[in-house]
Amino acid sequence: MKKSPFVAAALLVAVLALPATPVLAHGPAGHGSHAGPVRKEQKPWGIAGDAKAVRRTIAIRMNDQMRFVPDRIEVRRGETVRLVVHNDGKLLHEFVMGSQQELDEHAELMKKHPGMEHDEPYMAHVDPGKTGEIVWHFNRAGDFDFGCLIAGHYDAGMVGKIKVVTR
Repeated sequence: MKKSPFVAAALLVAVLALPATPVLAHGPAGHGSHAGPVRKEQKPWGIAGDAKAVRRTIAIRMNDQMRFVPDRIEVRRGETVRLVVHNDGKLLHEFVMGSQQELDEHAELMKKHPGMEHDEPYMAHVDPGKTGEIVWHFNRAGDFDFGCLIAGHYDAGMVGKIKVVTR
């Protein structure tokens, strides 16, 4: 059957008019992989940083006892920090920064959609034995949180605190 150019053009217009939808898969290729350019969106806890501005690196370890070590970090407002997150466990873990409310809501969403994929500059999805990295500019003072939002991990206490001070 021969297709007319009109039908092909109409089909192309229809496909291009469809809204983009997020992918729902939660694997190593997504969640914190930052394959493309980093999207710099201001958040209450800061904005994606420029690696050239990093003056300090903070190492954070994750384990299968559902803990971060350390589970509390302090940074100065205006500081750009490299967070190096190592997964010491045999399970997949992640490091996600946010407000307590946002992390609570995201953790509930992850329970409903455990395969959900997302890639934001304030999260690192780290396979067992591997290391992830976040470069973050803390441009707002306050108390913020981080956690592993993989279903069950957050509820088991895999959380921590970030204090951004003005001194």
